[in-house]
Amino acid sequence: MKKYVKIFMQRGMLFGGFGPIIAGIVYFIISLSVDNFTLSGSEVLLGIVSTYILAFLQAGASIFNQIESWGVAKSLLCHLSTIYFAYILCYIINSWIPFKWIVILVFTAIFVVIYLAIWLTVYLCVRATTKKFNKSLN
Repeated sequence: MKKYVKIFMQRGMLFGGFGPIIAGIVYFIISLSVDNFTLSGSEVLLGIVSTYILAFLQAGASIFNQIESWGVAKSLLCHLSTIYFAYILCYIINSWIPFKWIVILVFTAIFVVIYLAIWLTVYLCVRATTKKFNKSLN
């Protein structure tokens, strides 16, 4: 398990920096479309730190799918839970979505549908590739 924690940390540190870059791009796009858009220093700091943590956790969570002793359901549940809570907390802390139960419910529904659609696509692609390789081996 120590090996997986190390890989989680390495991936998080390697890709965590993309979070603040994406936050900067989002803030720039907002500034182009909203008159007099301004952020305070604390809002900028919060955005940078929270998006770094978000990207760190998302990159690190990919290790859950590689733990061979875990079943598919357990690894997907751990992955989904980790990135869901990272996203929802980041969005609420930065006031990107309001802390209202109906908004959180809608966000959750959209998040789960998109998550499952992505993983279904990955599953089907891996299955097709596996069949192709197996066929070429025979």
